[in-house]
Amino acid sequence: MSIYYILLNASATYLSLTLSLYSLSSASLLLPYSSFLARLLASYFCLILCAIYGVTVSILLRLVGKHRLAQHWTARAFQLCMRLTTGVEFDIVSGKEYLNTRPSIIIGNHQSELDVLLLGAIFPPYCSVTAKSSLKMIPFLGWYMALSGTVFIDRSNRSDALKAFEGAAEEIRRERQNVFIFPEGTRSYAKEPTLGAFKKGAFHLAVKAQVDVVPVVAGCYWGVLGAGERRFRAGRIPVKVLPPISTQGLTAADVDELTRTTREKMLAELVSLTETPMGQKAAKAEIVQPGEEDLARLAMKTQ
Repeated sequence: MSIYYILLNASATYLSLTLSLYSLSSASLLLPYSSFLARLLASYFCLILCAIYGVTVSILLRLVGKHRLAQHWTARAFQLCMRLTTGVEFDIVSGKEYLNTRPSIIIGNHQSELDVLLLGAIFPPYCSVTAKSSLKMIPFLGWYMALSGTVFIDRSNRSDALKAFEGAAEEIRRERQNVFIFPEGTRSYAKEPTLGAFKKGAFHLAVKAQVDVVPVVAGCYWGVLGAGERRFRAGRIPVKVLPPISTQGLTAADVDELTRTTREKMLAELVSLTETPMGQKAAKAEIVQPGEEDLARLAMKTQ
């Protein structure tokens, strides 16, 4: 029995199970969490499919010297795959033009694992994530990161944390590379519009490279995904991109104030964005009755 036959059968079984769970989602009394399980399986399928696509695209683009486009293309593929299989979409309602700022440090609020899909919506060309240099050695993940132009930060010298950003800052300036960072550092799983404390790494990097900070705010989407409640519904989640914040002339001494003021701006926009009609449909579970799955259709009515 060949490996291809095994993989084909495993894929067919996986897809059949996912479709079966979707078919049960309308009959919530039979299996209350079928919608959650179906979209969870569909999401993992998208991740696996787009990971394979991403590695392939990275290799091909590396051959023609365009590898720094790989993460943008992979992110867009994941966005399309998730929209088609789960009905979930992050929708930029304002400020999309600010994503053309290059080079820049793009930052966003971090609510859950679904924020990988947020990257699919906002990643402009020549944008990447950051990672520790040690991750280069990890099979597959590290190889993909290296092939696709990830900006690596060398943290081997723990005695001077700021020196870790020197190589990354130089690469950002030289390649005119955008970098995305979640300044909260961890997922909040928030049920209401709130932000955790910001770590200063993104702001130290922006100041070191003397590039703009572009804040991105996604509305609270607890009504779409509530992992603790085993809820995963279709829906449009509003996103706003704020005007770039210049770091020209700033030094390490200004990082604390830059971090504080940026967080305040993002928190105010998060509250405002969540209060919009689209934001309320994404944030509030009680707006959609149990068993009603077409949250995407409801959101489409919002102009």
